[in-house]
Amino acid sequence: MSLVETKKHIVQGQFYVSEIPGEVISTILGSCVAACLHDPKTRLGGMNHFLLPGSDPNTNRNIKYGAHSMEQLINALLRRGAARNRLEVQLFGGANVVKGLSSIGDQNAAFARDFVQNEGFCLTYADLGGVNGRRLQFSPTTGRAVSVRFDSVPIDIDHHISKSRQPNAVTSGVELF
Repeated sequence: MSLVETKKHIVQGQFYVSEIPGEVISTILGSCVAACLHDPKTRLGGMNHFLLPGSDPNTNRNIKYGAHSMEQLINALLRRGAARNRLEVQLFGGANVVKGLSSIGDQNAAFARDFVQNEGFCLTYADLGGVNGRRLQFSPTTGRAVSVRFDSVPIDIDHHISKSRQPNAVTSGVELF
């Protein structure tokens, strides 16, 4: 009997946990970071996708922030039988994909590395930083992750904004509203 691969796609502010053989969790990353956690004994794993480093200064409960996203993913795994001391972590993303914007990718990557180290998890792989976005697929039962980088397309924000603010040239005597 062969397994049919099924995919679960997550976006910013989401996480997903599974022990279903053949299931793959996928996401697309730019400056965001995804953490893939796997317990090899229970063959249980999960992925999150966070947008901002640290925690929400207002509520500390916003899953778009790394601290809450990591907490949610870890607790979901533990509730389903994973053991904290067996969790293996892989980190992906944290790119600075748009020239001229803040270094949020670097900040996300630094937060993720620090979190894993401070919490005492086993970091088995990290593909963080750079200027390229990534397409990520993770098999939660095997712990296998595949990250494919996109080609970099530099965008100069200052130039793009100044061009988009220029008025359209009027080419006829008729003006439409």
